[in-house]
Formats: sequence, C-alpha cells, structure tokens
Amino acid sequence: MSYLFSGTVMLAVWLFYERSQRKTFSVKAGLNAELTLPHEDIWILYNNQFSLCSKKLRVCLAEYDVTYTSKHVDLIETGSYENISRGFLKINPAATVPVLLHNGNPIYESHEQLKYIAEQVDKQNLLVPADDSQLLIMNKWLHKSSLLGDDPINNATQTAANAAPGLTIPIFAAMIKHVPTYRILEGLLFHRMKIRPVFFLAMRLLGMNRTLRLKPLQNMIHKSWAAMSDHLDELEGQLSSSGGPWICGHQFTLADVGMMVIFDRLNEGDWLAGFTPSRMAVHAYWEALQSRESYIKGCQNHSHPLVLTAAEKIKNLKKEGQWPL
Repeated sequence: MSYLFSGTVMLAVWLFYERSQRKTFSVKAGLNAELTLPHEDIWILYNNQFSLCSKKLRVCLAEYDVTYTSKHVDLIETGSYENISRGFLKINPAATVPVLLHNGNPIYESHEQLKYIAEQVDKQNLLVPADDSQLLIMNKWLHKSSLLGDDPINNATQTAANAAPGLTIPIFAAMIKHVPTYRILEGLLFHRMKIRPVFFLAMRLLGMNRTLRLKPLQNMIHKSWAAMSDHLDELEGQLSSSGGPWICGHQFTLADVGMMVIFDRLNEGDWLAGFTPSRMAVHAYWEALQSRESYIKGCQNHSHPLVLTAAEKIKNLKKEGQWPL
C-alpha cells in the first residue's frame, strides 16, 4: 500500500512540475522584435513536413531563394507531440508551427510571416503586385488561403484553408494508426486544446475504416467538401477574370503561394479528381502550380513517409470499392 501511495505522490509531483514547465499561451502575431531567441543563422524556420502552414512558408522562401535553416518539429500526426515539449514551448508558447526567426526575432502566424518575408526581401515586387487593384486581389486571396481560429473545421465556409482540415480527416485517420497510443496520451496531459488529442485517440482506437464510417465525421467531411467546392467556384471565376495562369493574371504572387499548398493537401487526400475536371481554369491552375520549382522544394521534397502511406491506403480503399465517403 505504501508503494502505491509513494508512486501516486511521485506521479502527482512529476505532473505538477511538467505542467509548470509546459505552460502555453497565445502570442502576438507578426514580428516580436522585443524577443531574441537563440539562433545560429539569419533565417530559421521551425516547421513540420505535413503542416499546411509550414508548406506555405517553405514555398515562399523557395520562391525568394532565401537561404534558411530548417528545423523539423513533430506534431502528433507525424509521430509525437514535440510541439508541446519544454524545448519548443520556449520557441513558441502557443505550441504551433511554423515559427520563423529572423536574426533571432520570432515572427508568428503564417500570413504575417509571408508578409514579413516580402517586406524584407521583395524589393522588386516579385511576389507582391505594384498595382493597387492587383494588390487588393492578392490580399483577398491571401486571406482565403489562411487558416483562421482554433477550430477551422467548423468554419470551413470562411476560407479555403479552413475547408482543408475537414478533408484531411481520412489522412489523419490513416497516419495515426502508426503513432503509439502513449504519445497521444501526452496531449491529454499537456495540450491546451484537449479536443485534439481526444479526437486522435478515438481515431487510433477505432482504426481508419470505422472512423470514416462515423456519421458525425462523415457530415463534417461533406460540409468541408461543399465549402471547398464554393471556394473553388470563386477561384474559377477569378482565374477566368484575370486570364491566368495566376490569380492576379501574369504575375505569380503570395496568393498563389497560399493556394498552392491547399491544392497539395487536396492532392494528398486524393480529392482533386472530384474538384478539377468541371473547373477548367482551376485544372489548368493546378497544372501550372505543379510546374513551379518552389512546389518541388517546398512540398514534394518534404513528403512525410506516414503521409505517403496514408495516401496509398486511401487510393487502395477506393480501388477496392471500400471507400465509405
């Protein structure tokens, strides 16, 4: 009995200590010039291979040919909750990626990071239009390609980026199978949004096939599909109006950087066949995006093994006629 009591006390002390060391809180979006974090290079990007916003930053840096140091941070989908580790919380107390450091000063939130990079290195309007009317169009679609809020799935109609997470559920369900349960439980102890580890734990225990047959999840995915359809209809109209090949016409801009990674996510989940054939301008747009060197450098060269396995699983289920959606 004394051993049980001692063990319980030690566990409680450890948990109290760990929680005191892993406090999470929101951070100011944009440049935090008052903070200087340890750094060895001018540009450092803390990112995750699978993260949508991380892809966006890698593509942007590739377009500008900025030399940077990449530091991969695991999320639970890619193996562990490194983003809530004591070490990473010193980089970003909000526990999110990507984090961009410039001379040690952190810049938070991907849409602010894109703008900051442009302000620092885009002296010839390479990705930012000089014309005010085109700038308005770019900013509108930069917003449309941004994740908003802590619960994007329930706000899928707001932006195309918010519609993407719901369509990522099948990939999550396939990936989480390969993640040990004890690593997910760490999120229940220390993640500020408990619903996320609960969600992943449920998928881990149920398995992909049963997860995708749950009616509430199917409804969520279908709503995200409908929302994405509306966003792509709007994109079809914009591309037709601009004359393409890009959102602002002949100039590739930050808006295209944002949309590129959304298309890449739809491609990973094998959704594009249902979206592009009926939208000729959108189909041509996706073909053009894939031809950019930045797509190779920012997306393809960072493919995570678990994502590739998940994509293959999704395709096989469809071939076998077992796809439940």
